[in-house]
Amino acid sequence: MKPAPFDYRVPDSIEQALALMREHGDEAKILAGGQSLVPAMNFRIVQPSLLVDINRIPGLDHVREEGGALRLGAMTRERQLELDPQVAERAPLLAEAAPFIAHPQIRNRGTLGGSLVNADPAAELPVLMLALEARLKARNAAGERWVASEAFFAGMFTTALAPDEILVEIEIPFMPPRTGWSFVEVAPRAGDYALMGVAALVTLDGSGACRRAKLVYLNAGDGPVDAKEAARLLDGEKLTNGLIVAAAELAGEKEITPYGNVHTSPEFQRHLAKALTKKALNQAKQRAEVNLP
Repeated sequence: MKPAPFDYRVPDSIEQALALMREHGDEAKILAGGQSLVPAMNFRIVQPSLLVDINRIPGLDHVREEGGALRLGAMTRERQLELDPQVAERAPLLAEAAPFIAHPQIRNRGTLGGSLVNADPAAELPVLMLALEARLKARNAAGERWVASEAFFAGMFTTALAPDEILVEIEIPFMPPRTGWSFVEVAPRAGDYALMGVAALVTLDGSGACRRAKLVYLNAGDGPVDAKEAARLLDGEKLTNGLIVAAAELAGEKEITPYGNVHTSPEFQRHLAKALTKKALNQAKQRAEVNLP
């Protein structure tokens, strides 16, 4: 398959790119890593009249610490998320999950911002942003705004970005003390889209009780699914095996809405969600306990 005809522009600055988006709006698409957009264009699922390539724009691929948060440029490659020591120290959940994203060749080109804007329900990065309570900075020619990750993902392949906006930066707050993390998924083969996956965070108080928990699932609905009821079940409690099983059952039966696909049924996805939740919560709990007094 070949894409439909389109114009191609390569701006040298973010201002030039924003001017193009203001002029063309819905008819334009941003080219970052191209690992999702180009195949969609080849199958003519997406047919932009203009492709705006932002790869030459400087300053969009930074990784730095600022104001108690990790700041990541939207053009940061997925491979860097996997290997950067700052990411490993300040957002270990993100570093742990990055190797699950497709294959190394794709991670070498794919970008953090590109994956988030694509908003694939089976993608890892939207789930991680929701679990880590990231904020996302969008810019247009008139200015900029921050969007909470919870409000950014609006449905299957849909985000809160306006047609003239570009995602430029992601801010991830540092994890609180005594916080453990885990990311687990099951895929038909390494690099394939996961049948089910979950990101878990657990923060313990000084006595070892759960002060706060987070459970977010991929391929479990129209977008990343934040299982708030299951997480609330853990609040203020010691994470016993029975309580972890109860949280897994609640999330797997009540809070996710898997659709199934050619590789799996919704029933099996629910089974996987429960099994993965138990594994993730136990691992997150063990990591959090390492830092108890």
